[in-house]
Amino acid sequence: MTPWLDVIGIGEDGWDGLTPAARVRLGAAEVLIAGPRHHGLVPQLAAERILWPSPFRELAEEIAAMRGRRVAVLVTGDPLWYSAGALLQRRFSPDEITYFPQLSAFQLAAVRMKWSLADVETLTVHGRPAEQVIPFFAPGARLLLLAQDGQTPATIGRLLSEAGFGDSRMTVLAAMGGPDETRIEGRAVDWSGPAPDFHLLAVECAAGPDAHPLPPTGLPDDAFVHDGRITKREVRALTLSALAPRRGQLLWDIGTGCGSVAVEWMRSGRDMRAVGIDASGDRLAMAATNAMRLGAPRLDLRKGIAPGVLDGLPSPDAVFIGGGLSDDLVRRAMEVLPRFGRLVANAVTLEREAVLAALQSEFGGSLTRIAISRAEAVGSYRGWKPLMPITQWSITR
Repeated sequence: MTPWLDVIGIGEDGWDGLTPAARVRLGAAEVLIAGPRHHGLVPQLAAERILWPSPFRELAEEIAAMRGRRVAVLVTGDPLWYSAGALLQRRFSPDEITYFPQLSAFQLAAVRMKWSLADVETLTVHGRPAEQVIPFFAPGARLLLLAQDGQTPATIGRLLSEAGFGDSRMTVLAAMGGPDETRIEGRAVDWSGPAPDFHLLAVECAAGPDAHPLPPTGLPDDAFVHDGRITKREVRALTLSALAPRRGQLLWDIGTGCGSVAVEWMRSGRDMRAVGIDASGDRLAMAATNAMRLGAPRLDLRKGIAPGVLDGLPSPDAVFIGGGLSDDLVRRAMEVLPRFGRLVANAVTLEREAVLAALQSEFGGSLTRIAISRAEAVGSYRGWKPLMPITQWSITR
């Protein structure tokens, strides 16, 4: 197949910064799709000019209707680094597309900040909830964030301050590589300056005396809002280990409660997904609060009773059953799990233990008894206070 779609990265230096090959392809294009700023960087072309659609996700379908013509799309920097490339890859065969990358905003920002790009976190809040950067707040961490708009520094500054990182240094870098390059510096706690809508934000995280840095997983129980019915930290760690999260995968958390397992699943990787299901509106409200506070704002919460509520959900890579365990529910989950999919179910009562024992006898997998005690005060001394033992069944398809 002959490529007909060119996706070309461009910088603030416009035409002069493009490679000869990219210039040739732009000159041959019949249609040029770009934002107003990008169009302004290449004023001399004869191609029919079209602006990016709104919403942007409709871009791929608009381009598909042009198949048979020579189409070029202009984007900023590297098309495959938080840009349009990923969207187009989902719609078109790689054989139809040719990419012409430019230096990305991350690369330019690392140079401006004199940071090793390999040692920083590269993130985006463009078109995404800003709260998803919270898991990356850590003492000494360096973050490079593609901004949503001019309010992004104030939003990130507020999140940093609420987490005890108000002394963090923030630097706005805009129009890098062009004649209007701009640099604005300040602290998270008192950020008040305006910022250009299109910019990259560099953050040097500094933990204050009131900071309580949290690991990606293994969060303490008191990090969550809960009503006492929570998968305890130690059990949660073993549960996540059995669920074996892998980048980009989807979890069904059935009987999610306050959302502790789903939230930690999503914190384990920047593109993890989860659906939390519960029959209680009050618990779903707690899960929503925890998801926002702990950096998993895209947790998809559904009210209902499984297995009926599972109809129409995207197929999971892993399933956790923390509540509502039944033989029918497990069989439904086993039907939809793909090869290498994982199922983990926890039980406290003797009746639910019997269900797990029967399932393990039929399907195999591992049946584990988890008994944990915590040291607590006994008068002026200390002693072991046991938690309710948990029976856990885990299986990989």
